[in-house]
Amino acid sequence: MIEKREPFLDHLAKQLGRDRKTEGVVRPSYKHAPQLRVMENYSQDELVGVLKDQCLAIHTDFKQTIMSRLEETIDIVLKEYAAHSVITWDDPRFNEFGLSNFLKREQVDLWETHPENQSIELAEKADVGITFTDCTLAESGTVTLLSGNGKGRSVSLLPRYYIAIIPKSSLVPRITQATTRIHELAQAGRLPSCINFISGPSNSADIEMSLVVGVHGPLRACYILVDDK
Repeated sequence: MIEKREPFLDHLAKQLGRDRKTEGVVRPSYKHAPQLRVMENYSQDELVGVLKDQCLAIHTDFKQTIMSRLEETIDIVLKEYAAHSVITWDDPRFNEFGLSNFLKREQVDLWETHPENQSIELAEKADVGITFTDCTLAESGTVTLLSGNGKGRSVSLLPRYYIAIIPKSSLVPRITQATTRIHELAQAGRLPSCINFISGPSNSADIEMSLVVGVHGPLRACYILVDDK
């Protein structure tokens, strides 16, 4: 529940010199909607190409594999990062994508949500955090993470490195399609409490426009695209 929303909106309407409009409000229908036509005819393979190119621009490693070789591909990335400890979401997709044995490894912890757990501390100490993405924007190289039980924000934020597993079916052209899906969730009453858009490793160019990668989050990020069709 959003606190103080009503008095805030009342104050806003007052500053505009009118009463609040609480009835009869209709979403405008725009004559031109170019945002809907960008890459509208691209195939999934063409979107993969766009995503792959964008990963170069955002300093993100990119790998493509099939479901039967997903665990092997993760191991390759862990070796490249010299990583040993891992924390993952408690997400049924890990089992659906053939990673049941991976989750049973001694060095792999799952995020848990009960109050007495040590998940945040484990995430702080982990070399790598691994999540699936719920929607992936090819244009900007952005993975979209929807919060929920077993899906702690810290898994993609606190470890030294981050791996996003991207089902090929989750790939869309850009933010337009992502917000449409989020709007549909809201209409169905299933809007998550937190939505994260992540475009590669943490970085900043606040000081003299000089880009610094790995400022206050994962130093490196890898996207593993999995052909799930």
